[in-house]
Amino acid sequence: MHISVEPSILYFGTPVILLSTCNEDGTANLAPMSSAWWLGWNCMLGLGAKGHTAQNLLREKECVLNLPSASLVEHVNRLARLTGSDPIPPHKVAMGYRHEKNKFAVAGLTAVPGELVAPSRVVECPVQLEAVLEAVHPFGTRPDKPTTALAFEVRIIRAHIDPSILMEGRENHVSPDKWRPLLMSFCQFYGLGERLTHSTLAEIPEDAYRPVAHMQREGA
Repeated sequence: MHISVEPSILYFGTPVILLSTCNEDGTANLAPMSSAWWLGWNCMLGLGAKGHTAQNLLREKECVLNLPSASLVEHVNRLARLTGSDPIPPHKVAMGYRHEKNKFAVAGLTAVPGELVAPSRVVECPVQLEAVLEAVHPFGTRPDKPTTALAFEVRIIRAHIDPSILMEGRENHVSPDKWRPLLMSFCQFYGLGERLTHSTLAEIPEDAYRPVAHMQREGA
């Protein structure tokens, strides 16, 4: 029988993202996060309203969503309690965060310029999605409390994919059997197992989900 409980977080498992943005002085910032979901080529990102990454995104209005594979877990873990904020906010001080300017170096990752946006891409990540900010929405608001989180709606304008995770003979299709994302569930890292069974939903051709603008550009 189910029982009623009150977990501190409801983090049932989502892909980890290394979100790169530009600092005010033009240097690169890199932050791990996993509050994200996609519909087509649009993505919603959940971030603390006063965090350094959120402030960069509000100001610069562009970012790169770098998705690490499970094999990069140790690199991601090195970023866990680092912040680009200086001074460090009191609540992050209490949680043991420290300020770090060069997060790429600390994580042992390589920065490469974006093609359509200013923030850097992470070379080691098999998936790199350049994006621009479309809208910002207060999240988790209550009449008796100030806004502590924001939902950033971003639009992907260029996708860079490592050929090793593409389907054989289909250059625009990522293989779910080859792509092994790093996942976070209740603040712990996990990877994917083998495919469980045939999916009825997967019988719909993937191209059916392609945005109209992309189909027109490709001459479909």
